[in-house]
Amino acid sequence: MNASMLSYILLSCLLLSVQAQYCGVREIIRYTQLLLDDSSVSCPCRQTATSSCSCLPIPESGHELACFVDGTKHLKENTPFNRVIERLSRTFQAQLDRSLCKRLAHSDQCQYETKGNVKEFLKKILTTYQKIEKFNA
Repeated sequence: MNASMLSYILLSCLLLSVQAQYCGVREIIRYTQLLLDDSSVSCPCRQTATSSCSCLPIPESGHELACFVDGTKHLKENTPFNRVIERLSRTFQAQLDRSLCKRLAHSDQCQYETKGNVKEFLKKILTTYQKIEKFNA
């Protein structure tokens, strides 16, 4: 094995290691704050009504990412097109599919004890990623 091959292997391992830690924390926090400031995504949580917003899952510990995927998918399907929601949804799905964010459990099932409105759901995303940001600091 020559030196260039060894360098390539080491660089590949390093990139895979960095990618496994990628959580897109700052991007997710920024997008979530934009949505929290946007009153057009706010609507009441109605457990029994067939409202277009209805209720979004507020995840149990260890099920955050799966619930974020489910919740943003629901938002995408039930609100007018919004680039920020689209971006968040894709980011969460990529993190789940590729196990990108090692700070979050990668359960495939969204488990929750309660549901909340859009603002409560977004606040859960925000606090979850702020904790990861503090841990990484």
